[in-house]
Amino acid sequence: MMLHPAIGELTKEGDNAYSIVIAAAKRAREIASEAKDKEEVLEESPMMIAVRDFADGKTKIKH
Repeated sequence: MMLHPAIGELTKEGDNAYSIVIAAAKRAREIASEAKDKEEVLEESPMMIAVRDFADGKTKIKH
């Protein structure tokens, strides 16, 4: 499965692919947990939502 935007598009100065993957996985777990707590059914996978959050600048990587 290919995620869009690609990892290269998410990488900013000082970031690397590993830090983005770890941060996106963490955010995806948060999204899944929040949906479960609210008993919501997600139309997309938590990972896709997390990647889009990084692309849109809603979520930042903490250094």
